[in-house]
Amino acid sequence: MLGLSAVIKTNKTFKNLIIKLSALVFLAFLSACKIEKSETKKNDSSTEENLYFGYKPPGLTPEIFIPKRSASEDWKLGNKDSLDMQEFYFTYSGNDPFQPAVVVYRNEGSYYRVNKYSFKHNPGDSNILYSRWNYIERTDSGWSKLKSLGPMFDREDWGIMVMSVSTKGTMIFDDYKSNDVLRISRVVDGKREEPKLLGKHINTGKWTAHPFIAPDESFIIWGSEREEGYGKSDNYISFQQPDGSYGPAINMGDKINTELIENGARLTPDGKYLLFSRSEEKVREDGSTYSESKNYWVDAKIIDQLRPQQ
Repeated sequence: MLGLSAVIKTNKTFKNLIIKLSALVFLAFLSACKIEKSETKKNDSSTEENLYFGYKPPGLTPEIFIPKRSASEDWKLGNKDSLDMQEFYFTYSGNDPFQPAVVVYRNEGSYYRVNKYSFKHNPGDSNILYSRWNYIERTDSGWSKLKSLGPMFDREDWGIMVMSVSTKGTMIFDDYKSNDVLRISRVVDGKREEPKLLGKHINTGKWTAHPFIAPDESFIIWGSEREEGYGKSDNYISFQQPDGSYGPAINMGDKINTELIENGARLTPDGKYLLFSRSEEKVREDGSTYSESKNYWVDAKIIDQLRPQQ
């Protein structure tokens, strides 16, 4: 049998061991709580580090995108170091990260004419923005004045509403002067090809317009009204084939399209989200009609769900 001192010593050792084990368990518990809290914070898209340009991003169900009200500091005067009072402009770099804009003021003698241009990013060159027949280039003192894309894109020939450009410089644009069709122009061996019509499987239906080409050219999206569609205009997608052509038109489904008018789909510059417009025709009290449009956005992973399985 153990003596009293040995028992006391053993009990004290056991007690210390229990205390140490309890402390370890408590520390493990705190660590687990910290991890759980961290994971919860990580998965909570409303936390600051998970916001997208200050916006709570959507999942695979489209949500209305409402840009925050812009402030005066969001507009930057172009070429302020060499201001030309015959023509000057403001570029927008504010809270709406999806719609670069330029407002141009031109001296018309007794007044200034004001034009607003919506520009498309060139994913292969951040120093160029495109708008229909025109483009602007970044310079040491700001952005250049509007420049023409040249005779192949003459506004007298093509009725361009939307121009989209890939990283390789491939251009896809609509043409309302030719009964609403889409055309494509590639750069081959360093030279730009004359714009060509895309295939009939794409140029079918009414109001075929508002195209978007993926930066890597893996797909194109556009709006069109077809008999098999959900409504007056739906968004369609076509994936690039091994030979470089574009495959069958695929309706983007009832998450994107409704009985209303959907078009204007495009990716955010980083490719994370898909944006599109949904419009509804409404009637005023006097019987006249008008279109009410809202912008939506959705996780771009929805595109992978539409991609044909190999």
